[in-house]
Amino acid sequence: MAGKAVVLLSGGLDSATAAAEARRAGFDLYALTVDYGQRHRLELEAARRVAESLGVRRQVFLHVDLTLFGGSALTDRLAVPKDRIDECIGQSVPQDIPVTYVPARNTILLSLALAYAEAEGSGDIYLGINALDYSGYPDCRPEFLAAFERLANLATKAGVEGTTAFRIHAPLIHMSKAEIIRRGLELGVDYGLTHSCYDPLPDGRSCGRCDACRLRRRGFAEVGIADPIPYADDAEVPAP
Repeated sequence: MAGKAVVLLSGGLDSATAAAEARRAGFDLYALTVDYGQRHRLELEAARRVAESLGVRRQVFLHVDLTLFGGSALTDRLAVPKDRIDECIGQSVPQDIPVTYVPARNTILLSLALAYAEAEGSGDIYLGINALDYSGYPDCRPEFLAAFERLANLATKAGVEGTTAFRIHAPLIHMSKAEIIRRGLELGVDYGLTHSCYDPLPDGRSCGRCDACRLRRRGFAEVGIADPIPYADDAEVPAP
């Protein structure tokens, strides 16, 4: 075995695939799932399901209430954008950062994962961000990950003493949503257990119209298979 890896597991398609990559690499999985007050709280239960399916050794649920700050449609009373054109969703430029961006979220989540990893004696942290099919968030870029990895080795006892070299793994960083899905299927990920929608209906169905839904639906369409989760309507799936 390769030892322990801490995995940021949100319950979404990407984090489930990243966790499966860590498992394939031979790591024992230690999952961190953060309840930060997100409106799409269904992903927390999805994270529990995914963790069980992947044989996670330990899953920690941590509550950090980012609703106290607000500033995002995911943590505040702001409308989640719907039906945005494809050019505004994938391959976005910084000035197109949407209102679903949560201030400093990945910095916060990685900091918590770093603390968990150091406490567990692990130097490996996995997360499912990617820089192709995403909504233009600045904390989904390779430059951010490289900078955080440097910080991790500067700001920890383990890093300073040289007992642990921290590595941030983002195995999906240069993959499209379709490529992620294909890889996850190879790894045995059950995408029916995952949740991606930013604004789900009370009955749990995905809206089909937010950025997360549109990217997910387009990915499955490009792969040529049906998405196993239920949607609110028969919204047209973007053509490959």
